[in-house]
Amino acid sequence: MGKITTTQFKKGIFIEFRGEPNLMTDMTFVNPGKGSAFVRTKLKSLTSGKVIEFTFKSGESATELDVVTREMQFLYKESDAFVFMDNFSFEQYNIKKSLLSDFVKYLRSNDTYQVLVLGDEAVGVRFPKKIWLKVLESSEGVKGNSSSGATKMVTTETGAIVTVPLFIKEGDTIGIDPETGTYLERG
Repeated sequence: MGKITTTQFKKGIFIEFRGEPNLMTDMTFVNPGKGSAFVRTKLKSLTSGKVIEFTFKSGESATELDVVTREMQFLYKESDAFVFMDNFSFEQYNIKKSLLSDFVKYLRSNDTYQVLVLGDEAVGVRFPKKIWLKVLESSEGVKGNSSSGATKMVTTETGAIVTVPLFIKEGDTIGIDPETGTYLERG
């Protein structure tokens, strides 16, 4: 943990902002023709899950937080929290649903994820760029729509509903981008 200035800001760092730990999800350096330069950021609170925009003046500093990544297995959902177990120490950590946002619909029990830990508290999950899920339910495609790149909705093993091409059927495994929820490829 140490002070960093706006020149060291980058997407994906953890800083203390207004007394709370935050993840910098976006940052843009702006140098207007008149006036001084500044850095426009988007910060996601690791305690509430809320995203805010904040502008730092060029040269301002913030405290960078020491967040570590640990391999953990997702065990189960317990009311409004999700329980993960450290693969090495077997300690269990609860992560609030608000910190996982839309990723909750892609979590599978017994899968291993990279969990972000600040001190002795789990504060989030770093999801892979692509996840593989099995299609459980698939509606029939309408004949005649295939020339325009027609799509249909399918339900995956986790309950997530995804828009896919017509050739996907029940039992197929599909790759999904968990960031956007879009279909990528058939496995």
